[in-house]
Order: sequence, then C-alpha cells, then structure tokens
Amino acid sequence: MLGHAWIPNRVGHLGSLVETFLPWTGLAVPPLLLCALVRRSATAAVAVVLPALTWCSLFGGMLLDKRADGGDLTVVTHNVDEHTPHPARTARALAASGADVLALEELGAATAAYERTLAGTYPYRVVRGTVGLWSRYPVDSSRTVDIAPWPRALRAVVRTPEGPVAVFVAHLLSVRFSATSGFTASARDAAARRLGTALRAEPLRRTVLVGDLNGTLDDRGLSAVTSRLRSAQAEAGAGFGLTWPASFPVARIDHILVRGVDPRASWTLPATGSDHLPVAARLRL
Repeated sequence: MLGHAWIPNRVGHLGSLVETFLPWTGLAVPPLLLCALVRRSATAAVAVVLPALTWCSLFGGMLLDKRADGGDLTVVTHNVDEHTPHPARTARALAASGADVLALEELGAATAAYERTLAGTYPYRVVRGTVGLWSRYPVDSSRTVDIAPWPRALRAVVRTPEGPVAVFVAHLLSVRFSATSGFTASARDAAARRLGTALRAEPLRRTVLVGDLNGTLDDRGLSAVTSRLRSAQAEAGAGFGLTWPASFPVARIDHILVRGVDPRASWTLPATGSDHLPVAARLRL
C-alpha cells in the first residue's frame, strides 16, 4: 500500500495495474487478523494493525458521506456502450436524472437515436466522433481535442446562468491485460498526456472534465490529467463510487474532475445496460 509508487511500470505496466485495484489491498487485513487469532499470537495481532491503519489513512476518508446541499450545475457522464440494444431507453433514463449537462461516450452507430431522444430535454448538443455533449444551456466554442487517431474527446464552453464553464468530454483509449504482454496501457497514457496538455492550456477558470478515462485516480498513467484537477467523488461523494463493470463494480474509471468550481455532491446512477455505471455530480459555480 505504501510502496506502490516504487513498483516499476517498465514491464507490463505492473505499477499501474496494482494502483488500479489499490483499495482492494485492504481485503488482506481480515485474513491476516484471522490467522493471528488462530495462532493466538499477540505479536501477530499487533502487526496486523499496521496495514489496517495504513489502509484507513489512504482510503478511510472515501467511506465518509461528504455530500452536501446546494449547487448550480448538475453534470452526468456515461459510457453508454456502442453495442447497447436499447439506446433510446438509456437516453430517457439519463434525461430523467435531472442533469443540466449530459456527456456520453462510445456513441457509435446509435448516435442518431440519442440525438432524437434527447432533443426535447437538451436543445444544445455537440458530437465529435464517439463522444457527445448535451446541454440545457447554450454551447459554443466547441472543438475536437486531439488525443487519438480518431475523435475521442471534445472541448466546449457551456454558457450557464452563472457564467461560462469549459467542459471537456473524453474517452481515453482502452487498456488490455494478457499473460504475455501484461497490462498494456501505453496508448491510454499517451492520450492522457495529450489531454493534460489541453487542460493546461485552457484559459477559463471554471473547468470540468468528464468521461471514461479507463483508469483510476491512483493510476500514475493518468497523472498528467489528475494532477491538474480535483475529483468530485473524492470531495463530495459517499464511498468509492465504483463504476466498472456495472454488474459487479471493482474500479472507478468514469470520472467528473473539476477546477475553479466547488463539488457539492457526487453519486452513481442505476445501471442502464452498459458495462459502465453512469456518474453524476452537483457543482457550485
């Protein structure tokens, strides 16, 4: 838990793999305690306290309910899964969440279905490749953010009643795991560095990044992005807010990250049929 930063990434991105599931290291504590009790060893029991306290220090704060009232802007983001058989049903469920700004990733061939279903609730939209942004408020200054050989990220300015907000929607490249090559994340890491460059150049103080980053906040491969923004879930959530896979979430790889705004609440939404859960946050501008 304490030494994960020293695990090298040169072979199979082992460091990133460990950091992806770092909170789950706490599962080792109960078996260690059980072994100490079976052996009736006071020394072993005291030794178990060290990893327990370490885990609580690193992750205990995530278990607290930090949600509060207030906020001017509700944001929802969802990787909808390009193979979902019910895009219209997914769109209606997301619109019912009350989001002011809705971001979708992995649109694919169902883009037109989302546009038709969401048009009545969200009069403004921007779609770039496989990512899209729907808004109750006017959207301008939109462009593609170059992070991959095909469009997977966009930047737009949402003109809220409280002033302009720069909104980035991104779907970083997927990672894979195999016995021969290990955790293959080089393409994702390169996309994260490009996205980090765009965030660094963003002139607006109020900036929100939403989307499927295919990595957790602990993963060093995303440091170009996560070092510049704050997590709405970490500051205003309750629990870890795990999002993937939807059937039994083990990692939070879908994020709402901010700067220049104050997260008031963050939560996950019910499953839609995608392999990801939607995430939402209420922000004070």
